[in-house]
Amino acid sequence: MKKITARPYSLRDVPFHYCPGCMHGIAHRLVAEVIDELGVSGRTIGISSVGCSVFAKHYFNVDMIQAAHGRAPAVATGVKRVLPDRVLFTYQGDGDLAAIGIGDFIHTASRGEKITTIFVNNTVYGMTGGQMAPTTLIGQVTKTTPFGRSVEINGNPIRVCELIAPVEGVAYVERVSLHNPKEIIKAKKAIKRAFEMQLNGIGFSLVEALSACPTNLGLSPLEAIKWMEEKMIPFYPLGVYKSPAGVV
Repeated sequence: MKKITARPYSLRDVPFHYCPGCMHGIAHRLVAEVIDELGVSGRTIGISSVGCSVFAKHYFNVDMIQAAHGRAPAVATGVKRVLPDRVLFTYQGDGDLAAIGIGDFIHTASRGEKITTIFVNNTVYGMTGGQMAPTTLIGQVTKTTPFGRSVEINGNPIRVCELIAPVEGVAYVERVSLHNPKEIIKAKKAIKRAFEMQLNGIGFSLVEALSACPTNLGLSPLEAIKWMEEKMIPFYPLGVYKSPAGVV
C-alpha cells in the first residue's frame, strides 16, 4: 500500500497535549513540513516564548531555545547574528507578541533581522486563564472583561499585520487562518514563503495564523470554528499585507 502521509521529520513523535479544538498542533505540523521540504532541519533553531507557545519546544525536532516572556525576537536576533547560516524562527502567541513583547517585535522587524515569526492569534491569553489579550475583539467576554471588551475602558484590539507591514525592514507579512482545510493549505504556502524570505536574505517575515481557543471561549471546537468565521476573520481580514515585488 502506498504511504501518502507521515509525521514530518521535524516534528517529534510524541502526542500533543493541547486542548480539544486548539489549532497549535496544526500550526506545528505546517512549520515542520515546511522545514522538511526546504531541507533545513539540521540548521534550524526555533525560539519559543511564554504562553501556550511555550510548549513548542517539546514538539519540534530541531534545536529549540526558551525565551523569557515577549523576548523571543531579541533572542532570535542574537542567535542569528552569531550564527548567520542558521534558520531562525520565533513561535509566539498574541499575549506574548502583542503585549509584553511588542517592543522587541517591532524593533526586530524595523532592523530587518533575517528571521521568521510565526504568530498564533487566538484573541485571548490561553495558558494563564483566559484574560483579555491585545487582540481580544470588541464585545468579547474574557476573565478580565466579563461584560465584553469595551473601547472606552480597554481600548481597541491591535491588528498586528496592519501595524507591522509599513515598517522599513519588513519583507513579508501575511495573515492566514487554520479553521478549515482550504485555509490550512494557504497557511502552509504562506509559512513556506516566509521562510524563503529568510533563506534568500531579504528581511524580516511574519505569518499571523488565526486560531481558536475553545476552552477560554467556552465553546465546543465546532462552535469555535463558526465563531472564527463570523466574528474573528471579518475583523482580522486574511491576505498578504506586504511582499517583495514579484512574490505572490
